[in-house]
Amino acid sequence: MGVDRIEQLPVDMFASHFLKEAASSTKYASKIEPQRSYDVLYGNLNRLPRQVRHFVEQNAKVCQPDAVHICDGSEKEKDLLYYMLQRDGMIKPLRKYENCWLATTDPTDVARVESRTFISTQEKHDTVPRIKDGVKGTLANWMSPEDMETALDSRFPGCMRGRTMYVIPFSMGPVGSPLSKIGIQLTDSAYVVASMRVMTRMGSNVLSTLKDGDFIKCLHSVGKPVTSENGGASEDTKSQWPCNPKEVIVAHLPERNEICSYGSGYGGNSLLGKKCFALRIGSILARREGWFAEHMLIMGVENPKGEKKYFAAAFPSACGKTNLAMMEPSLPGYKITCVGDDIAWMRFDKNGQLRAINPEAGFFGVAPGTSMKTNPNAMKTILKNTVFTNVAGTSDGGVYWEGMENELPDNVSITSWLGVKNWDSETGKPAAHPNSRFCTPAGQCPIMDENWESPEGVPIEGIIFGGRRPEGVPLIYESFDWQHGVFIGAALKSEATAAAEHKGKVIMHDPFAMRPFFGYNFGHYLDHWLSFQDKANCKLPKIFHVNWFRKGPNGFLWPGFGENSRVLDWIFRRVNGEDCAMKSAVGYIPKPDSINLSGLKESVDMNALFNLPKEFWQSEVKELEKYFEDQVGEDLPPKIKQELKKLEQRVQSDL
Repeated sequence: MGVDRIEQLPVDMFASHFLKEAASSTKYASKIEPQRSYDVLYGNLNRLPRQVRHFVEQNAKVCQPDAVHICDGSEKEKDLLYYMLQRDGMIKPLRKYENCWLATTDPTDVARVESRTFISTQEKHDTVPRIKDGVKGTLANWMSPEDMETALDSRFPGCMRGRTMYVIPFSMGPVGSPLSKIGIQLTDSAYVVASMRVMTRMGSNVLSTLKDGDFIKCLHSVGKPVTSENGGASEDTKSQWPCNPKEVIVAHLPERNEICSYGSGYGGNSLLGKKCFALRIGSILARREGWFAEHMLIMGVENPKGEKKYFAAAFPSACGKTNLAMMEPSLPGYKITCVGDDIAWMRFDKNGQLRAINPEAGFFGVAPGTSMKTNPNAMKTILKNTVFTNVAGTSDGGVYWEGMENELPDNVSITSWLGVKNWDSETGKPAAHPNSRFCTPAGQCPIMDENWESPEGVPIEGIIFGGRRPEGVPLIYESFDWQHGVFIGAALKSEATAAAEHKGKVIMHDPFAMRPFFGYNFGHYLDHWLSFQDKANCKLPKIFHVNWFRKGPNGFLWPGFGENSRVLDWIFRRVNGEDCAMKSAVGYIPKPDSINLSGLKESVDMNALFNLPKEFWQSEVKELEKYFEDQVGEDLPPKIKQELKKLEQRVQSDL
């Protein structure tokens, strides 16, 4: 290990390009201790590319860490990280599994904080649609550059005192792929480093692919400088989990390709390669460069004849994306492979074929509801090299969460995520937090696709939208064309989940399953999607909508899980051009008996699954019209208005 000193430079991390450089340097310099030096305890600062070193030095000058650690992604470094995390009480080993760990956060730091997540652009209209005064917008939060600068300036100076600043070079997507992007994250959380090591391609080899200084700048701090009084703990609970919930902010500055997150150590707020980079900044890059960055799984489907197709599917968080991506199909002869369970970057190649990569290297899955019954492949994946967060622990050194009731060994007791020993369901509180997670390497999944790290991506032949709709919405329907398919994505709704600070069981609009993740004006986002139908060389995939969650008097009408392969079989055949669909008011639905139900053990009421109640769809049209008017306003593309009008006419005449 070499030791360097970071030269003191009168430079401001947040020097806005909207202000004069000299003025900002003087302003910030007055708030920073002069002549403070920082040890580089791991790595060599002088070997960093010039632009990366400059980024590190700027931020070390402001954040004032005691030391800097330049991550190389090695096994030696991994062992060091886990040793330090265990020593500091941040994680504990799970002896039942191989190299698995349990972390419990401060109870105030358990989910994404959408209300404190902002996009900052010079023009507000670049970020949010123009809507009526008095209407609260739900499609992205905007903050002016001046207000953002003030917010960041009040938080970051001195925020890493007593801590180590880790420098994380990471690639979103296979290193060197033309579809991949590079980021440099600075953080004062070893937990974040350990998680980024799983979720991204992280290490020294990433730096060798940097070209022309092109990388996304990511800065993160838990916001708890270590002092003799607090030891870095949370003020409210004195938890070993450092955070500063009252001052949380997650800021995206697209005009500077920069992300700044402060106050939270939770995954989606601190693993900046994930939602912040891959979706919010990613969607902006995609629009600039002519591709898609989407909240979609990617799966391979092979039929009994040996034909294989790849599909991308968009579902809101905790609506079964991971279960679908890792499905064990019930239909004989079918095989499912996983390319990714959460995010897809897609681009049309020179031949007009849409190709997709999974920009992540791991799964950051919701634990509750995952079991050997619902997702055996996920359960097999997480048995080694996994960090579990906010799940319950068991007395035999394992983990537990809701959904695993039938998998708990006899005579094993449970300690809840809040530390309640000998927990049982009669306490009225869950053993695991509803948004508890597992962070595990994707390569361990037993059904990972052989091409999941292909630099050119896999060919996408169908796009599937879906959500939790307990009534009115059929099991499966196909769009009439690309434009109608974009409308279906724009109209997507689902029950809210625990992934953010919303309460469940409320039907919420979640267009494209991207509502929390749009990096720019949603109306412009729709224009971007619609633009591809006018490009002659683009082979547009078919678009579908599925709903596994429709209910009847006795619960769910469709058995779901592996039986969803029967719906995928119908989609597969439609992509092949089979005449197995008929027109309805909402789109093409399966002809009678065209969904293969052979061998299905449960009785299914197909009439109920495909019933289209007129009153429901009339209400749906009116509600969509109001939503588009309230939330997209004058930025709603005329073609989407046309599709809504067409739906209204079909509902009136056909139902």
